[in-house]
This record gives sequence, structure tokens and C-alpha cells, in this order.
Amino acid sequence: MRIVFMGSGAFGLPTLESLAAEHEIVLVVSQPPRPAGRRRVPTPTPVAAWATERGLDLFTPDRVDAEAVAKIAAAEGDAQVVIAYGHRIPPELVAAAFSINLHASLLPRWRGAAPINHAMIAGDEQTGVSVIELAPRMDAGRVFATRALPIDPRETAGELHDRLAALGPEVVAEVLEAHATGRAAAMASEQDESFATAAPKLAKADGRLEFTQSARTLRQRIHGLTPWPGCTITIAGTPVKLLRVADEPGDDGRGVSPGVLQADGRISTGGGGRLRPLEVQPAGGRAMSWDEFRRGRRLTGGEPVEPFEPA
Repeated sequence: MRIVFMGSGAFGLPTLESLAAEHEIVLVVSQPPRPAGRRRVPTPTPVAAWATERGLDLFTPDRVDAEAVAKIAAAEGDAQVVIAYGHRIPPELVAAAFSINLHASLLPRWRGAAPINHAMIAGDEQTGVSVIELAPRMDAGRVFATRALPIDPRETAGELHDRLAALGPEVVAEVLEAHATGRAAAMASEQDESFATAAPKLAKADGRLEFTQSARTLRQRIHGLTPWPGCTITIAGTPVKLLRVADEPGDDGRGVSPGVLQADGRISTGGGGRLRPLEVQPAGGRAMSWDEFRRGRRLTGGEPVEPFEPA
């Protein structure tokens, strides 16, 4: 098949690689380079970099306006595959070819920009990917196929992102094969709007921790926001990002102030259980184990643990 691929983030790379091996990629559409890093150097998206390395036809419009629609439609793709592109696709472009989107949740749960993060923060026990038709409302199109997997309480959003991305090639290939053989329409099912939830874009402020909450709630937020925006605490005057933690049984909050380092290395919470940091990264330093950090700072217990408030 002749495929137009529209994507920007790394989430779509496994599927793009698979499509390129099995089909003809007639055009790759991605967002233009954005400033990145401390020096704010213009940097292409992961998808754009991959396409350039392989000599594919690449188009990076600032927005999908009438001119962009004309160029994309002129590629005459048999199908348009959209994954983590970041721009709205106009109806006239959707109508130009069979158009599908790979979304990182089991729709209708977690529609929006950050489904992986919100699933983890909410404490969902499973998530997955959905292949849907493009629709005027965000992530509201009919569902062609899904794949589910359990969420490991020990993993971070970054790790879950990679596991979900690896599901993309098989499920997208299944839907494209169904389209080629005239079976796609029979596969499609409407989403139940009563189960729809929102997964809005994240901000740095989402990384603030409240130790009055339970250890489990804190673990879900920390893992759900790793690697970005991350959750940083201040202890003994040092900002340190929590990369991986465990929630363990402990006091129920009575008689123990929340947000205090205990002698055993755990942090007291106000809603039940204690939080044990496992991997951390001091500001400006490398990632290390919590025990190594404690030894280096000579932390013995009793030190207050507070959310880091950036200037």
C-alpha cells in the first residue's frame, strides 16, 4: 500500500519502521524542528530525523492549512496513518484516504495528549492502544482494534510508553489488512461516551507532591510523571528528583507527621503506608540509588521532606 505517515513523537517510530518494511511510504509529515536542550538548538522530531536518515519524502508544515492539505493529498496515499502528530487533521484531508490513528489508551478512557501518564496517576491496572478512525472530536472516532497490557506498579511512564509503542506495528497492520480486503467497516465500533475520560497535556506544576496523600497515590504520581515533568523533593537543602519508588505498609498517619524521613530510609505519608525511594537524581547530578544518596548526604532520619518549589 501507499502510506502517508503523520507523526512527531517517538511513540510512532516502531510502527513507522514496520510500515516502511512492508509498504511504500510516499510521504512523512511531521512537526518542524523545535528548540531543545539548554542551548535551545532547533531539533527535528524523532519521526522527522528517522525519515531524513532514510531519504524519505518529508514535509514539516507549521500547521495543516489549505496549502498543506493540498500537498499531503497530492501524495495519493492509499491510507493515512497518524500517530502522536500534534496537529489537528482537517476533515477534507481525512476524506482524502482511509485515515487511522494509533492512540495510547483503551478508548474511550483517556482521550487527550497524555493518556499514559494519566492512566498511571489514576492507578489503572491495565491500559493499551487503540486504532481509531479520525473524527472531528479528539480521539472520539470509531474503534477498529485494540491491544491491552497490564501496568506494572514498578515501571515508569517512560517504560510503559515503550511497551505500548511496541504494540503499534501489529495492531495497525491488522487494520490496514482489513481495509485492503474490505473488512475494516465491519470491525469498527462506536465508543461509549459514558466511559470517556480526559487526559490533558501535562505541566511542570503537575509534579508537585503532597505527602498528606497515601504512599500508593504518591507512587502512582511519581511513576506517572517520570521522566517528564518529574517529581522533585527537597531534603537537607538539596533538590532531588524521585525516579522510582515503592509504596510499603506502615503507619496509618496517626502520630507521625507526613513528609519526614524515617531512620529506615522511608518517607512518612499522611494517608497510609510509607514511601521508599529507590532511584533518585540530585539536581545537576547523575541518577543513583537512594541508599547511595543518603550515605553521601549523611541522612539518618528526622529530616523534613518537602516538595521542590522552582524559582
